[in-house]
This record gives sequence, C-alpha cells and structure tokens, in this order.
Amino acid sequence: MGRPAHSAQCLFTSSPPLMDELYKHVERLWQVDTVPYRLEREVTRSKQDQQAVAMLEAKTVRTKVDGILRYATPLLRHANMPTLHAPKESVMPMLRSTERRLLRDPKQADAYKKEMQKLIGAGAVQEVDQETSSKEGWYIPHHLVSHNGKNRLVFNCSHQYLGQTLNQYLLPGPTLGASLLGVLVRFREYPIAVSGDIKGMFHQVRLRPDDRPLLRFLWRDLKVDQPPRTFEWQVLPFGTTCSPCCAIYALQRHVVDHSQPDDALRFSVEKCFYVDNCLQSVRTPGEAKMLVDQLRDLLASAGFELRQWACNDPSVLSHLPREARSESLDLWLAQNKSDPLESTLGLSWNWETDCFGYKHRPLIIRQLWDKQRGWDDSNLPPELLRAWSIWEAELESLPLLTFPRVYVPADINLGSATREVHIFADASEQAYGAVAYLRTEDKEGRTHLSFLFARSRVAPRRLHSIPRLELCGALVAAQLARVLKNELTVIVAHTVLWSDSTTVLTWLHSQSCRYKVFVGARVAEIQELTENCTWRYVDSANNPADDLTRGKTLEALIDPNRWSQGPPFLLQSPEAWPERPSMEALEDTAELRKATFCGVTVTSPTSTSMDDKVYNTWQELMDATAQELNGQTPASSPPTAEEYQQAEMIVLQRAQQQSFPEDYKRLKAGKSVSSGSRLLTLAPEIDKSSDLMRVGGRLRRLEGLDDLTLHPVVLDASHPTTRLLIQKYDGDLHHPGPERVFAELRRSFWIIRGREAIRRYQHACVECQCWRARPSIPKMADLPAARLRLHKPAFHSTGVDCFGPMLVKVGRRHEKRWGILFKCLTTRAVHLDLLSSMDADAYLMALRRFIARRGTPAEMWSDQGTNFKGGEPPHFGGVWEREVRSVKSALYTCVGAQPVQEEVLLTVLLEVEAILNSKPLGYVSADIADIDPVTPNSLLMGRPDGSLPQVVYPETEILSRRRWRHSQILADQFWSRFIREYLPGLQTRQKWHSTLPELMDKAVVMLVDPQLPRALWPIGHVIKIHRSDDGCIRSADVNIKGHVYTRPVARLVMLPALPSGEDDTSLNSGPP
Repeated sequence: MGRPAHSAQCLFTSSPPLMDELYKHVERLWQVDTVPYRLEREVTRSKQDQQAVAMLEAKTVRTKVDGILRYATPLLRHANMPTLHAPKESVMPMLRSTERRLLRDPKQADAYKKEMQKLIGAGAVQEVDQETSSKEGWYIPHHLVSHNGKNRLVFNCSHQYLGQTLNQYLLPGPTLGASLLGVLVRFREYPIAVSGDIKGMFHQVRLRPDDRPLLRFLWRDLKVDQPPRTFEWQVLPFGTTCSPCCAIYALQRHVVDHSQPDDALRFSVEKCFYVDNCLQSVRTPGEAKMLVDQLRDLLASAGFELRQWACNDPSVLSHLPREARSESLDLWLAQNKSDPLESTLGLSWNWETDCFGYKHRPLIIRQLWDKQRGWDDSNLPPELLRAWSIWEAELESLPLLTFPRVYVPADINLGSATREVHIFADASEQAYGAVAYLRTEDKEGRTHLSFLFARSRVAPRRLHSIPRLELCGALVAAQLARVLKNELTVIVAHTVLWSDSTTVLTWLHSQSCRYKVFVGARVAEIQELTENCTWRYVDSANNPADDLTRGKTLEALIDPNRWSQGPPFLLQSPEAWPERPSMEALEDTAELRKATFCGVTVTSPTSTSMDDKVYNTWQELMDATAQELNGQTPASSPPTAEEYQQAEMIVLQRAQQQSFPEDYKRLKAGKSVSSGSRLLTLAPEIDKSSDLMRVGGRLRRLEGLDDLTLHPVVLDASHPTTRLLIQKYDGDLHHPGPERVFAELRRSFWIIRGREAIRRYQHACVECQCWRARPSIPKMADLPAARLRLHKPAFHSTGVDCFGPMLVKVGRRHEKRWGILFKCLTTRAVHLDLLSSMDADAYLMALRRFIARRGTPAEMWSDQGTNFKGGEPPHFGGVWEREVRSVKSALYTCVGAQPVQEEVLLTVLLEVEAILNSKPLGYVSADIADIDPVTPNSLLMGRPDGSLPQVVYPETEILSRRRWRHSQILADQFWSRFIREYLPGLQTRQKWHSTLPELMDKAVVMLVDPQLPRALWPIGHVIKIHRSDDGCIRSADVNIKGHVYTRPVARLVMLPALPSGEDDTSLNSGPP
C-alpha cells in the first residue's frame, strides 16, 4: 500500500532562544527605568495606529446573532498585506504531534475535547464544507494550556509557513482602554467598591466574513484514521495581535453610541474598565446598586455579559442571581501586558475585609545576577544563601501584609475635607524610587494619611553616583505626581515632593543647561512635570522612601510603621514640617558642563602693515582694505560698492609694485620696460585712471571688446594676491578644470605663467581634489603563499565567494537562490553549488557538501562579504572575483534573465563548473601533434576534459600496480607541466608596476565608495598605516567622526592638508 499523495513529516522543531530572552528580561529589572506617565491623549499616535482606528471606524458593523445585535470588527491588516495562503499540510505535522501526545494522556485528551466542544457548541467556531475549505485561506495550529486548574485552547497565530505568519501582517492597534494603574487609583477613592468581569469578552465580538478564512484550523476529535475537518473562527480568538484592540473598541463604541458624554456609564467603561474587568468605587450603596444594574443592561444589549460581581457591601448585590456573583473572597488584579516583566502586580483585594495585599520586589535576584551565576548553579555564597532562605521563609507570612483599600476612613468629613498629595523620593546603592501619600484634613482639624502607591527600581548594574541615583528617584516622584494629577478624580489642593538630597534640590532650583547630559535631561524633565508643585527637604530619618530603597523585613512591614501609615510629621501642622538646613550645600561640580570663554582683540591694519598673506579669502582682503581706507571697524556697516572698487584698485597696485618694482617705476616715469624685463613681450602701460599696469599688446584696433578685456591687469603668479584671486574665481565657478578658470581670469587679468599657478592652486585645493583626485594604488604585491602550494591536493587552499540572487520557479511563485563558488587558489579549479538563502545555516550546509566531495581544505579565504569578513576590496580576492564574472557570463548565455526550475539552475551551474575546470591554464598550441593543454580537470579527473571517455582497463587489472602507477604518473605529469607551462606566467606584473607617492600618517583622506556619489564620500584622517612584507603601505586605519575603519590604500584618496581651523567634519560626512 503506497504512501498518500500529499504527506508531510516534521524532521525537527525550533523555538526562539528562550534562555537569551530570559536573560534580557531579568537584566531589564535594574536598568535605569521609570514609570510611564503619558496619557493616551498626550501621545501622538503613530501612522499605523491611525490606520487601525480608521479601519475600525469604517468597517465595524452590528450583526444579529441569536437575537442579539453583536459587533463585528475587521482584522486590522497592514496596508501592504499580501494574499496569504497556506494549505492544510502546513499544520498537519503539528496536529499529528498533538494527537500522539493526547493519546498517551487520556485525562489531557478529555480536557482537550471538552474545550474544543465548548467552542463548537457556543458558535465561536464553525465547520466549513470541502468546497469552501479548498479555497485560499490560512491555517493555524492549536494546543492546550492548563493554569491553576483551568484549561484554555491557544491558537498560534504566529505560526510560520514559508517565512510568513498571520500576526506579522496584523496591526496591534493603539491602547484604547484605561491603564491599570489609573483604574486602581480611582478604585480606592470612595467607600463602596464593586468589581465585575465580562464573560469571554473576545468571543462576544464577531469577525467579518471576509476575515474568517484567515483563521482556519483542523480537528478530527482524535480519530486519526479519518481525514481532519476544517473549522473557521467566527469570533475574535485569543492569539491574534489585534484582538484586544478590536474587543475594547467594540465595547467602547457600544457605550458611546448609547450614552451621553457626561453619562456615568461612559465614565465607568472608559475609566474604570481594564480590558474585561470593571473596578469602580462610589459614594453610597444605592449608587453602586444602580451602577451595577445599568451596566449589566447596557452591555447585555451588545452581547457582553457582566458576571463575577463582588462588593464590600453585600446589600448591593443581594438582588443578583447566584451565578452572577463571585464565589471567591479574593480578587487578583492582573495586568495582561505584552511585557513579561509586568505580567502581574501581585495585588489582591479581599472584598469582605476591603483590604489590599501585595508581593516582594526582586532585590535579591539583582544580587545573584551581579555574581554572574548560571540558572542551574546551586553553589551560592553563604551570605546570599542565607538571605535567600530568609526571603523564602517570609513568603508564608505574605498574606498578613495588607492595607485598606479606601483612602479616607468613615470618621473624616469628606464634604469639607482638603486633600494634599505628598511624594517622597530616595535612592541607595541597591534601589531608587518614590512613595506617595494622600493627606486629608477636614474642618474639625482631623488629619488622616493614606498610602497611595509606590514605584521602585533596582539600581542599575552600571555604577552611578549616589546623587545621580537620587535624581532618578526624584524623576520617579515627578512622574508619580503627573500620574496622580491625571488619574485622581478627587480635587487635590496641593502637591508636595520631598527629597533628603540637598544636591538634587540644588539641581532642581538651577538651570538644566548648566549640567551634563545625564543630569541636565532629567532636571529639565522634572522641572516640566512639577511646574505647579513644591519641592521640600526631608531628613532621612523621616523619609519613608528610605524603606523602599533599603528594604524591610516582612515582620517589620506587618507592624504599624511609617511605610504603610506615612511619616508622623505630616499629621502635624505645616509649621512643624522639616526645613532645609540653613547651611547651603556645595554644588556638585563634577556634573557641571565645562564653560569656555574666549576674548578676542581686533586691530585694524594700517596702510603700512597690510599683508595679503594673513587673509584666507579675497573677500576678507577686500573688507579689511575697504575698512582701513574709511577708518571703520569690523563692527561697522559693510562697505559700499564704490569702496570695494577703490579697495580692489589699491590691492592690485600693491601687488604690482611688490612683484614688478622696477618695471612699475619706469612706466610711472613715462619710460618703457627694460630689455631684460619679464613683461617685455606684453608692452605694458600704466592706466592713468587707476595707476594699474595693463597689457599693451597688438589688438588696439580690435572693435567689439571693452578696454578691460583688451588690456587686462598684469599680475605675477607667485604673489599672494594672485592666489586669493585664483581662489575666488575657482570657487565662483564651482571648482572646474584649470582651463575654465584660466579663460575666465584672462578676461580681466594677465597672470604671468597663469596656467601653472592655477594647476598649483587646484592641486592644493581640498574641494578640487575631492572631485578629481585618484587613489594612490601601490605596486602590485607578491603572490600570497596560498597561490603557490605545489604538490598539494586540489582545494588545499580555497577561496570562497557568493553571487546572485537568481530567480527560480517553485510552483506558481518565484523564489531567490544564490550561487556559491569555491576556488582552488593554486590549481584554479572551481566548485559551484546553490544556496537557498544568505544565512549562516545555508552556507554551512554548502561547505559540508563541498568538503564531502572535495576534501577538507587546509585554509580558506574570503572577500568583504558580510557573511565572511570585512575591510578588503574585491581585487584582494581577484582570483575568485574573476571566476564569478565568468560564471555569471556563462549563466546569462545559457539561461538568460527568465526564471527556471531549481533543478535546471543547479544542472546549468554544474555544467558551467565543468567548462571552467576544462579551461587551459597555459599556452594552447595550434599544432595538432602537441599534447593537450594542462587544465584543472587534469588533476581532478585525470584528463583535461570531462567530456572525454575514461580509459577502460581489463577486470584483471582493477587492483594492479600498473593502474596505481598510471594514476601517479598523471598527477606528476600535471604538476611538472603546471610548473613548466603555467607558473612562469605568474612572474610578471600585468599592472600597478610603479610605486606611487605613499600614504602619510595623519593625512586627510577620502574613502572611495562605489555605491555613493562622489560628493558623499566620507572624509577622515589616517591614524595608523599597515605595511606588507615587501615594505609597501597597503592598508590604513582611518578615523571618521570618532569611528575607526580599516581600508586598503586603493580605496583611499589622499587630500591636501585642510586649512587652519578647519577639520574633516566640515567636509563630506557620508557613510563609510
């Protein structure tokens, strides 16, 4: 009996690196972290969140199911979500694995079938017929999770098939509900507290019909001999990324559509619901009873059934049916967030005693972590083992640690009471944090303190000073103040924040810009958050936050103490509260920014001291000269155009007088220049209007040109003024070639040996060299030893490189494949293979296949591919780079650009391998009588061409010495001909014959990057050069903006030295 036509087997299963994830999560416990305090309305929604809300608003509808108008929401798909299709076979291995496990455990199997039957019976899932299931859809696996005696089927929407998952194309949506912290703060405000729970909240929201095919699964009731049945989800399942957002939106949408903005029911759903849990406090039992009845009626009309009601006043719920009331005295308040470190607050509410209880913080875990112990290491230091034993023993007494839920006792007159929030901050080497209290005082003078909440953080492992940790504690206090301001509904008259650090209080009363980044950023944020609050000093003995940072035993916390009841001084009048010591604290100068003051003295040059060499640009020279002529200072108004023209005449006159003193004097005296003058051929003359020497020449009768062009000003190429003039024209023309600058200058100036001066300037101009300079390629290096391993097996020294990608056809879709080339560096033999991806696993499997067929190489070389190693250009691996080009050319000739089957591509690759291995290594004679040329196949196969027939030996000689001697003769013949015919050809250098000017240490260089325009090539300076064995500089370390990169000289363009006062950050700053 044959196998089924479609079958799949699971060879192995993989899971994410759980230990690495666990390591990261535990380490995050003591990173510098603070409580999130921004409200949803204060945070700008991302573009994806905006798309999710728009999708919900546009596509959410109501549909009648079992006589109830329920809400149907869409799955929040990404805008670029492709059409997902997974066959049944994609989840069959998981189904078979689950069935085998359940058949071995009957108890677990019964629980599994019972949970599945619940879903089918409730209409949450529905079976689809064979015709529907054959259409495109997505299948998800499922498994059972048991926790605290409860079972739940979990559907894995992150299951991957062909690199795709459903959840990766679904938007999580924004946080629509209230925060758990805000719900708990409001839950404690009034005497009467009620809580309820929506039964199966996700399953009360329907899916739209076009989304249901994406949520299919298989089930056959453990009847493994029958084909599986296909089911589709009809409601929101547990497991999709968007289910929480869709369910909360449907709940809030129903309340908004059926209530007024100031309605108490809308406040309850928007502010007192955390996902499916209702936690609310009210003033009287009658108000609570009405709230419960109205909420039940309103939500039931949309299919949301509120149950598990609990209240600290039994009369409120006495009229409800028994199944609607909670049977448990304790309600655990869990926070179902995505962060596994905050999976629960460890907080419980006993509604009969109306008290809260909570858990311990992980200080001891941080101490264990500092010792770098492994998860299974039981060899702990004695002091930590003793602390762990004490902590473990105290856990049995944890239920005794409670505190009242309601803030204010009944004997306080709330109608006339004044409320204040007091927040205390502190830090130690172990932890930092803050604790908040509510101070209530009525008109009769009765004062009560109640614990609001606290937030602590384990101190980071990275060593911070105590003042910095104290500042982090103050930031936590400021954020708690913002949280309470946003979340409390009772009126708070004033908020006071306390710290026992005079250093922190000094920082908070100073400008944040005076301090370094760590302190300055936090001071600025605290000042913003506590703008309308008061900071005061409290000594450590009266600071309850000191208990938070240093820890207390459980026995000490159970007894009356300042932690749970607040500091006693707050029960007194404000005049008795602690004051800051009169002696001012010295400021922590270590946190101050370094301030630099620069005094500048400016002197105006006199006519006798003007020196063109001291100016960097033509504009600076003109400004200084014009200001000198008019007796102005640099701070005065800028010179006019006439003043600039006069300044230019004076500068040019001075340049001519300094460059041609004798000629200028003779011409001013009305004489001609001497016969030995450099200006003799120009027939110069003095311009009477400007006293400038101009070219006389032979073009006086030319019409159509102005006199300035016919008679340009004469200048010497070596004068500093000429250099500034060339610089101006070169910059105005955006650094063109020398002929373009020369032609533009010739229209007004005749510079003696002008072309030479322009070339000399442009050779020293950094901007010009950035566009025209070329790398100084050193002389071609000697062949590496790996190219000269004689009398060694093929692929003894191997180079490896990848190329591609190439498209192949797999069914009706196209996939990418890559080629990998192994090159014998000595014999030039080639080995080709195909890669399914560019990850490490695919490469390692290809390497194992290569070793299995060719043997283990003694050494391997690779290029700058990120899979292998970096820092080298392609020509460092020219041996295999040239073969990659040959392979690509042959592939393009055989296959072209169209995708082919993977088997066809692999066959073509191997044919190309045979062609390359048949390529002659030396000279090919035209004489038919000469022997065949030597090829890599001569060593690999014993014959130069793989297409030639193999020599046939009689069966009697299979193991004969003659056969063995023949193989040895072939190998020796290969190496003798290799040394005689091929090796001498490697002696000559085909290019890079001469040694160019070497790269200098500390030189300014530009990194060549073929992937970027030349204008974006980064510029840095050399900090170290590397010489090869022959003494040539072949690579260097380059510093670019504080990062050091190693690059070959062939990728470095040496630039002229930068002008004084300018660094490489003023030039190109592209990526290296």
